[in-house]
Amino acid sequence: MVLDTVFSPDLILTDLESTDKEEVFEELVDLYVSRYPSASRSGILSSIRAREGKLTTGIKPGIAVPHAQTEAVDSVRGVLGISREGIDYDSLDGKPVHLVFLLLSSGEGCSLHLRVLKRLSVLFDDPSFSGALLEKKNPAGVYDILCKYEGILVSMG
Repeated sequence: MVLDTVFSPDLILTDLESTDKEEVFEELVDLYVSRYPSASRSGILSSIRAREGKLTTGIKPGIAVPHAQTEAVDSVRGVLGISREGIDYDSLDGKPVHLVFLLLSSGEGCSLHLRVLKRLSVLFDDPSFSGALLEKKNPAGVYDILCKYEGILVSMG
């Protein structure tokens, strides 16, 4: 399993306050930096903005996966945010985003970074996955769903 090591309940927000893409970047990075104070907030935000400037990461209906490789982090980490109201994200479909999976990795974490993106992409194809995440009201419940669906995926080979 991969997602259970990259994401953790202490890096999950179940009630994002953000209303737009820039705010959600800051809100999720602030959570990350609160848990890893040695990380460079400005370095992480700069890397995310640079990546997002190439092409929106609002790629699936209701889901965004902003991601960046940055020396501001020392491994591959995920921060997950859920917006009940929806976030104006400039998504490919033009609709609001409710799930934001922020993925950060160092240059050495490239292969794991790609594995996580691939695993998430497969899970996003199952509409019950996002619905199950949105039903949960606390970080532990969201984390459990993430692990449950990854476990199902792994068992299917």
